[in-house]
This record gives sequence, structure tokens and C-alpha cells, in this order.
Amino acid sequence: MSEFTEDPYEPELGSFEDVQESPTDADDDAVAKTGTTTVGITTEDGVVIATDRRASLGGRFVSNKNVQKVEQIHETAALTLVGSVGGAQSFIRTLRSEADLYEVRRGEPMSMDALATLAGNFARGGPFFAINPILGGVDEEGSHVFSIDPAGGVLEDDYTVTGSGTMVATGTIEGQYDPEMSVEDARALAISAVEAAAERDTGSGNGVVIAEVTADGVQIDRFDDYDSAA
Repeated sequence: MSEFTEDPYEPELGSFEDVQESPTDADDDAVAKTGTTTVGITTEDGVVIATDRRASLGGRFVSNKNVQKVEQIHETAALTLVGSVGGAQSFIRTLRSEADLYEVRRGEPMSMDALATLAGNFARGGPFFAINPILGGVDEEGSHVFSIDPAGGVLEDDYTVTGSGTMVATGTIEGQYDPEMSVEDARALAISAVEAAAERDTGSGNGVVIAEVTADGVQIDRFDDYDSAA
């Protein structure tokens, strides 16, 4: 270990100093949350991510009807916002910056496994309050979807759902998913899952945001209703 470096991982992964405690329960109602239904589906040709567009205060009052809950964080990867809006936005900025630094330092593209591991490390050790995002991306190994829990757990699957509308959206996808389906079919299924969740979950609604991730890049579109998104 270098005499100038106390932590061998710090130059590569960064560190969080003077992390403050998460907001108390008493302040919870004042925190803007996405509530949310977020869906990630893999196909042979890419990944489809779909989310609703609603944010709420304390889970009871709709504070915003036009939230974009999926952001590009890598040339061929996108991440959803789930949980507190501030924590999720900070998480995306941090992960995007560290992914750029990783590739500059190493001179090679970052794999989705490495990006998911980095995201899990940050979720576990950083000051990000109540997040549970989906990471979807494409690399030389193919298409990937990961769910990242607030404790830093990283789980890869063919498809995954997070947020308050999870149960309804998962039930919609469960009987219809096909690993050989096209990106277009996965898009239609993801929209149906978000629409179904919005019918029953008060934290989800107000349209849909769709991200299509392929080897060519990330395309994100927003729609006020589900018919126009299909």
C-alpha cells in the first residue's frame, strides 16, 4: 500500500465523509418520494425500462405529475429513481460520475456487472436515503437487469420490478414474459405492467416513461397516457 493512501479503494471508488443520518420519521411526510412502479425487462437485443411519472409527499399528496424516473448513467445503461427524490437524484449523479472516472482510468468500457457492483457499494455505504432502483444495460455479455436494494444488495434477473406497485406489475409480467421476445414486445409488456399498477397503487400514475437500451445507446421517451406510448 502506498504511503500516501490509507484506503486502497478510495482513489477508485471514492468515499463519503461526514455522512449525516437519514431523515427522522417525524420529517418523513416532508420528503418528496416517487412512490413508484419501475419495470426492467431484458430481451436478446436490449433492455426496456418503464416507470410511472408521479411523486408524492408522505405517500398521500401528489406533489408532481411529471417526474422522469429513469436517467441514462452510461453509454449503454440507465437507472431508475425509486424512493426519496433527493436521494435518488444524488445517487444517479454520483454513479454517473464514478462510471466516467472508471472508464477514463482504465481506458476500457465498464461492464454491467462492474457498474451494478459499484451501485450496490454506493447504496450500502453512501448517504442515499431509501432508494431501490433498477439498473438496466447492455455490454459484450448481452442484456442485463439488476435490482439494487437500500442495503446494497444486487440481484440480476430476466426482469424485475421495484416500488410501491411491485405486486400488481409483477403479476402482469409473470405469465407473459418470454426470453426470446422482441424489444417491441417487451416495451408493450412493460407499459401494460405500469398501467396495471397505476390502477391500484396510489403512489403510481400520471403517464409513463420508457427507456430502450441497446448496444447503440439509450433512448428515453415520456408519454402522458399509455395508449400513446404503445
